[in-house]
Amino acid sequence: MSDWLDIAGRVYVVTGGSSGIGKAIVTELLSDGAYVANFDIHEADISSNNYLFVETDVTDRTSVDCAITSTVARFGTIDGLVNNAGINLPRLLVDLAHPNGDYELTDGAFDKIFSINVKGAYIVAQGVARIMAVKGKGVIVNMSSEAGLEGSEGQSPYAASKAAINGFTRSWSKELARHQIRVIGVSPGIMEETGLRTLAYESSLAYTRGKTVEELRAGYSNTSATPLGRSGKLSEVADLVAYYLSDRASYITGITTNVAGGKSRG
Repeated sequence: MSDWLDIAGRVYVVTGGSSGIGKAIVTELLSDGAYVANFDIHEADISSNNYLFVETDVTDRTSVDCAITSTVARFGTIDGLVNNAGINLPRLLVDLAHPNGDYELTDGAFDKIFSINVKGAYIVAQGVARIMAVKGKGVIVNMSSEAGLEGSEGQSPYAASKAAINGFTRSWSKELARHQIRVIGVSPGIMEETGLRTLAYESSLAYTRGKTVEELRAGYSNTSATPLGRSGKLSEVADLVAYYLSDRASYITGITTNVAGGKSRG
């Protein structure tokens, strides 16, 4: 167990912690001796006495309130939150080939993305921040995306939702500073493959970019636009999140860090 971060015994909530980056964060925090409550709609194969899974719909306030109550009942308090739950449905704003087709943006797709990615982040943050504000200390880490900083072809609603998260980070950091609550964003770029990269997702993204699924997959290994020349590891994102949650980052707030190997528009 690493003790440099000194977060053993701290209590953290991670939303969407059953897969992908969220699961990597949960695993890292547990390895550092923290207590972790995972708010997700699906259980994960995680086993630890320090771990609590609470089936949670982050878009439903009653569900979130119950999850927070369960966490406090089990662990006594909450010291930090990682707002990670999210969804991505690649869609074109206008599809002349298939107007109103499966891959043209609809109100339903737009509402679903913003409900989970934006409304969900706000509902959970509000509930957890109430507890931390009374304590006079806490940390919120909002998981954004490189798409929220740079935009992304075929993923405009997702990119817009993550840009909204960046706005939350900057604004909440100013509001919550009076309670000694830090708010920090983490913005991953292209990461190693996870189970979230499904055929349905790849098919829709490939269509919006005028490619085949095979061409899209070949592009994953093309890291010529990334100065470090490789995709990121989930553990590298988790390491940064754990650091931000610790007192080692006690004077850092209101920023969003791009974890993308140096990739940018330039």
